[in-house]
Amino acid sequence: MNEHIKIDLVRYSGKCNYLIFIKTFLTNSTFRFQDVHRLCNQKGLKKIFGNVMWVFNSKKKHLQIPRNTKIGYGLYIGHGGPVVINPTAIIGNNVNLSQFVTIGSNHGKAAIIGDNTYIGPNVCIVENVIIGDNVTIGAGSVVTKNIPDNATAVGNYAKVINYDNPGRYIKNKCKVSE
Repeated sequence: MNEHIKIDLVRYSGKCNYLIFIKTFLTNSTFRFQDVHRLCNQKGLKKIFGNVMWVFNSKKKHLQIPRNTKIGYGLYIGHGGPVVINPTAIIGNNVNLSQFVTIGSNHGKAAIIGDNTYIGPNVCIVENVIIGDNVTIGAGSVVTKNIPDNATAVGNYAKVINYDNPGRYIKNKCKVSE
């Protein structure tokens, strides 16, 4: 099992073994989508297998995450989407994406999302902004400016409201040594 897939599995189930992998793969279409995405970014036969599975993956309609999007370890997509991400976005480790999240750009490069970041439902992140590490973005926020590390931001347009324990919504965090 690929290291990315192992860590994604821990984020979804809290554990990592082949039996839990099979159960999660068969019962969770979002996790299955992520596995296919991970395989598409491998080399050799795994990449070929991933690209074949990509064609048949029905979750693509709800999760519009291009195959070449850079995604760190431990991505967790709650409630199965829909989620739309621009291919130029970069997503860090242990990131939670809630339903109806859009990370986009009209003029080139999209956002860079830091590690241990929770993005709430209906959040729209627009253009080339940098979201720091350990950030929480509240539901319905529209992010058009950078958000610093360890912040909680809410609103339209998103503003930092505090620096009190923003990473509390990230469950089953995985330590990654790259």
